[in-house]
Amino acid sequence: MADAKKKTTKKKAKKRVCPQCNVYIRASYNNTIITITEPSGDVIAWSTAGANGFKGARKSTPYAAQVAAENAVEKAKLYGAEKVNVFVKGVGPGREQAVRGLNSAGLQILSISDVTPVPHNGCRPKKQRRN
Repeated sequence: MADAKKKTTKKKAKKRVCPQCNVYIRASYNNTIITITEPSGDVIAWSTAGANGFKGARKSTPYAAQVAAENAVEKAKLYGAEKVNVFVKGVGPGREQAVRGLNSAGLQILSISDVTPVPHNGCRPKKQRRN
């Protein structure tokens, strides 16, 4: 019986290199989330103030947002991130400081866009209460 089993070898995954990326900063009142993606939208690195050991009220500080941004950049540099477009959403205290953290970590910022959702006329109000 000459049943020769074929030995299958997995192909090695190609290392992703992304010199130009998008950075999404979600700054809420309680936390700051930084996500770094490829131009196609695939996430390559992320970090939050909570994931960096900040708890409670310290999580919503500008310093926590800066630390989270620097941590996300360190992860993204493994993929060759150099130039970024920044999209900021939310009204939290870490908005400005997160952008400064990206800059201090060595990324070249090409553009900064504010994509905070703003209602133009809002929802329809509730009907008037009757006595």
